Amino acid sequence: MSAAGDDPFVAAVKPLVDAMGGVLLPPGEAGPDDVVLSWQGADVVAVRLPQLAESLDHILAALERRHGKPLADLDRKTKQEIVRTLEARGAFSVRHGVETVASALGVSRFTVYNYLNRENAAKGR
Repeated sequence: MSAAGDDPFVAAVKPLVDAMGGVLLPPGEAGPDDVVLSWQGADVVAVRLPQLAESLDHILAALERRHGKPLADLDRKTKQEIVRTLEARGAFSVRHGVETVASALGVSRFTVYNYLNRENAAKGR
């Protein structure tokens, strides 16, 4: 975006949109599924949100950057914490979410389900 890119409102929402894997667009280019953000009565910017599967890939990449190494190289306890975080964010409601996460963590689907079941059993106590 050019002109609106200098707008303080756009600058304020950009980190959030980037974290979600969204794209900023001029309001006039917004499609029916985009979200137009208005400020003080004027449309300032449109946000194109990613598909859920794209969001999961974006979240996994962000987690990898945060940990500074491939998720598959993390210890078991950290992988379990990541699975809990992803469950809280709805990652496993996405089609093939368990498979995607298992692949990123370098574990089997069965292991991801074990992590989830262990967490749910601990909540039930």
